[in-house]
Amino acid sequence: MLITLIIFLPLVFGIGILFIKNEKIAKSIAFGFSVAEFLLSLVLLHRFDASSVSLQFVEKVEWLPSFGIQYFVGVDGLSLWLVLLTTFLMPIIFLSSWTAITKKVPAYCAAMLILQTAMLGTFLSIDMILFFVFWELMLVPMFLLIGIWGGEKRIYAAYKFFIYTMLGSIFMMVAIIVLMFLTKTQLGTMSSSLLDFYKLKIPFDSGYFFNPQTLMFFAFSLAFAIKVPIFPLHTWLPDAHVQAPTPGSVVLAGVMLKMGTYGFLRFAIPLFPEAAKQYAPLFIGIAVFGIIYGALVAMVQPDMKKLVAYSSVSHLGFCILGLFAMNIEGVTGSLYQMLNHGVSTGALFILVGMIYERTHSREISKYGGLASVMPVFAIFFFITTLSSIAVPGTNGFVGEFLVLLGAFKVNKLAAGLAATGMIFGAVYMLWMYKRIFFGTAGHIVADGDKHPLIDLNAREIAVLVPLMILIFWMGFFPGNFLDKTKVSIEHLVRNHGQYTLTMNK
Repeated sequence: MLITLIIFLPLVFGIGILFIKNEKIAKSIAFGFSVAEFLLSLVLLHRFDASSVSLQFVEKVEWLPSFGIQYFVGVDGLSLWLVLLTTFLMPIIFLSSWTAITKKVPAYCAAMLILQTAMLGTFLSIDMILFFVFWELMLVPMFLLIGIWGGEKRIYAAYKFFIYTMLGSIFMMVAIIVLMFLTKTQLGTMSSSLLDFYKLKIPFDSGYFFNPQTLMFFAFSLAFAIKVPIFPLHTWLPDAHVQAPTPGSVVLAGVMLKMGTYGFLRFAIPLFPEAAKQYAPLFIGIAVFGIIYGALVAMVQPDMKKLVAYSSVSHLGFCILGLFAMNIEGVTGSLYQMLNHGVSTGALFILVGMIYERTHSREISKYGGLASVMPVFAIFFFITTLSSIAVPGTNGFVGEFLVLLGAFKVNKLAAGLAATGMIFGAVYMLWMYKRIFFGTAGHIVADGDKHPLIDLNAREIAVLVPLMILIFWMGFFPGNFLDKTKVSIEHLVRNHGQYTLTMNK
């Protein structure tokens, strides 16, 4: 029952919070529960057997038996840390938004908790129909977060996010239905279990694009590519980030974008290995272009939040590059980079939200000399900047180094071009930091009476300290994290994408 509790307790508490009228009590309950949920997920981590490639903590109940659809959940090395990332970020998000969200607070808390259930269910579902239900459920609370608590153009951004994601998912749903009929033909019984899908022999002809495996690979890939997002399907992301409230931006960058990269890792590549291998050069090329493009566009952004948003396009390009290198170093680096991006970019959005709450401006040119009046804030921002540009000793270095190492073994040119993205990343992040914190004081800093710039308080420091600890912990002791994923990744790569799982209760 452990996984079921982890998935559905947020949903239960989220619905319950809707009936609470007192906003302070609603916030306190949401924060307290999110801390309890994180502690519960630590039990999962403690009891996880890192030496086993099997699914663990499996729970399986018939749902629609006539169609072979089950409530089927479990965890392995590919999903474990993404679950922990989700439960770790939630209490930080609630605490960071303590004073930022002032309207419809119970509804906001409920939306965040329901979103947590959808995200956890997506990472833990083994039945493909169940996975799709959670995948689509995410859209509703995120749509509301942007549409109700967002900025001036929130309605446009919310609909754009919803339509992009929904359109991609339609093709994936069609492919899932086709795979279910294939299980009836090849295995004798219709099933929507991922374990049964892994057993299928899906026809593939390398000489023709219109063959079953290639078409279904791209049907899945479209849904995941939009969620990552991969260039040129990224245009919804800057609008969603800029218009979303800070908590929405943090959960979007911290967790939701990883569902696209996780989808490639768990579904698209192992289900359709021949097609994935044939079109790997295409995805490597798109990833490298996205790394450089995202960095160059970020470099010219006048808005802090939009700069961080475009940096996500660049950083997540490394995840795709590592996945389609299809070797142990690349895939390991990709999975680690998913975690890194959740921590570092989540911290950046929180920091931007903190200064926006004080000045109601994200325009870089209006700042300058901020370090002299907010030195503690400047220190936290600098550490997060170092993490984002992958300075050795921080979490970002380990992930990007492994990705480049894996890519170098496959395509030296692609690895070299991707490395320039790291250089551009250092340029735009350090340039932004210099303009905000040093030099001639901008009018916001100079006009201290109109915009009183008070340094971080105890609550805000408490929000940031766990993220800073994790930045250095993951940078200096990556083995603590990689040991849990090693067996699953080696099994996936050494079987050339023909990923198979057994169940270990």
